[in-house]
This record gives sequence, structure tokens and C-alpha cells, in this order.
Amino acid sequence: MEKTLYLFKALSDETRLRILKLLENGELCVCDITAALEMNQPNVSFHLAILKEAGFIKDRKKGRWNHYDLDFSSITSRILLPTALEGAGGEKVSNDRRRLLEFRAAKGGNVCALKQDAEKERCR
Repeated sequence: MEKTLYLFKALSDETRLRILKLLENGELCVCDITAALEMNQPNVSFHLAILKEAGFIKDRKKGRWNHYDLDFSSITSRILLPTALEGAGGEKVSNDRRRLLEFRAAKGGNVCALKQDAEKERCR
């Protein structure tokens, strides 16, 4: 029963649903998610950890950066994720997607913005 409670708690937070909606269109770097949600990286990472522990997302490391994607490997996620994604939407989700597109266009593709910011700080 505790696992079931944890799954539904993971889906009961607006920020986590917004993250899932962003990932609906494919894998994203944590910097993409932070820019889209206009949140700092530690807060986004907190929510990502909960979603990963629940089995709704998976990650892969590329250099120093983590990339996240939806994880449909369990029967639970194959049932719950589509239902949660279908019900999540609205103005906040639309704004998140708009900010994501703007951010990705501004960063020019491959370079992670968090890496760019860190390099700028070192140069000062």
C-alpha cells in the first residue's frame, strides 16, 4: 500500500505534473526544465527525484548533466502516466512549453545553459 500512496503523491503535485507534461515531447536536460518552469535547479531536482523514485521518469548522464525522459517500463507507469498527462494542461503548461521553445532557440541547440552560466561565472 505504501508504494501506491507514493505513486499518487508523486502525481499530486502541480510542479511534477508540469514536468511530466514537458517530458511528454521527449527527453530534456535539467537546464531545459528549469528554464521552462522558471525555477532554480535544486527545486527542479527535488521534484525530478520524486518522479524518478516513483518510476515515472528515467535519467541518463551526459557529461556533468542529467537528461530526463518518461519511463514506461512498468505496467504502473504505462497506466498512470497517460491518464495523468491527459488530465494535466491549461495556461501554465502552455506557458511552460512556450518558455522551453524560447529557451532552446536562444541557447542554439547543443550547449547546456547551466554549463554556459558556470563558464561565465569562472571568467568573471
